[in-house]
Amino acid sequence: MMASPADLSDHSRRRFLAGVGAAAGLGSLASTVTLLRLAEARAPGEAATSAERWGLLVDTAKCASGCDACVRGCANEHGWAAGTGRAATDAQWIRKVDVRDAVRGRAFSLPLMCQHCDDPPCVDVCPTGASFKRADGIVLVDKHTCIGCRYCMMACPYKARSFIHEDLSNQKSYSPRGKGTVESCTLCVHRIDEGAGRAPACVEACDDAGHGAIVFGDLNDPDSGISTALASRESSEIRADLGLDTGVRYAGF
Repeated sequence: MMASPADLSDHSRRRFLAGVGAAAGLGSLASTVTLLRLAEARAPGEAATSAERWGLLVDTAKCASGCDACVRGCANEHGWAAGTGRAATDAQWIRKVDVRDAVRGRAFSLPLMCQHCDDPPCVDVCPTGASFKRADGIVLVDKHTCIGCRYCMMACPYKARSFIHEDLSNQKSYSPRGKGTVESCTLCVHRIDEGAGRAPACVEACDDAGHGAIVFGDLNDPDSGISTALASRESSEIRADLGLDTGVRYAGF
């Protein structure tokens, strides 16, 4: 029997309701055994550990309004629809958002995706444990145990998750999906688990477009490119007031 919000613990219920409110304020792996092992595998025979925490740093000063290279790169990598003609119910793992600072009058363009929180609300409210966080900080969905209740979608303050309504075809072997389940950005975990922390598709696409607005790396390594960039300039979390300790940071606000 599916759990309801009333069946959740007091802590989970508070987080569930807070997530719903935050999502409203913002406006507007899978069908194979491979996904079950993503929680453990970083490379063949090697488990993911907390020694690493993968993340992104987005430089909004370099992110061009009207450019959707990161969105197209993600869509091509994982096989979800993007661009002109996409149905309203299509999945969207990453989207471009234009933001204006009402006080200073400055406008920004930025990509918004799963923020890979250290304390993810989606994991907190999931009644089956399908939403989980790996030891290296990557937040994923186990399609074998996802029942499509969409509690996680309501709890996410970033509106970063999508529900798969349509029949699927021509899926990517490394990124299996499933009708009736929820999905979101995986930080291209299949690339990371190939070894050496290969950058996600959105990062490569942004670099190929000549912007270089997204830096990927290990937040736990003080010598990594992302850590040195964070140490040299001010950065922010979206909805830092929620205390989620996101793995995606933004600079240039």
